[in-house]
Amino acid sequence: MAGRSIVHFFLGSVAIALGSYIYFTMQIDMSANGDYKNAASIYEFTVKDTHGNDISLEKYKGKVVLVVNIASKCGLTKNNYQKLTDLKEKYGERGLVILNFPCNQFGSQMPEADGEAMVCHLRDSKADIGEVFAKVDVNGDNAAPLYKYLKAKQTGTLGSGIKWNFTKFLVNKEGVPINRYAPTTDPMDIAKDIEKLL
Repeated sequence: MAGRSIVHFFLGSVAIALGSYIYFTMQIDMSANGDYKNAASIYEFTVKDTHGNDISLEKYKGKVVLVVNIASKCGLTKNNYQKLTDLKEKYGERGLVILNFPCNQFGSQMPEADGEAMVCHLRDSKADIGEVFAKVDVNGDNAAPLYKYLKAKQTGTLGSGIKWNFTKFLVNKEGVPINRYAPTTDPMDIAKDIEKLL
């Protein structure tokens, strides 16, 4: 009888310890994932560039920002690379910055690795499209916090999820997303909205 009491006591203690561990772990995870919900602007986020260096988006304070998830093997790639290059040439000196985030979530259409492989790909494609960051997920639990924030602030037509490569978010000089554009939106069609913010 005493043996059973000891076993029950032991199992009860293990259950309490395990339950406490799970509870506190979930609280930590929830608060870490919840940070993007409380952000006032993109300036509160730090991302990695294509070479793995931390970049605070506060660096772009006072600029108009276009955030784009890019891919190299997509049917939309050629037009978007050309038109993003055109936008950068036309508005870069007036204060537009284009932040490009390679993403392999849609049909595995961004196979290039970060770093030199990404730089070479863009150079070979004659795509002078702006700042290039490390490859990210834009949907799901592992989505970059910046993308969770952008999607929360500017939902799409059929929900907040990113539907495909080359979804674009326009951010004003205060770091607040003010518009979202579908993958099929030609970057030059965003020019009039950019001009209003410059």
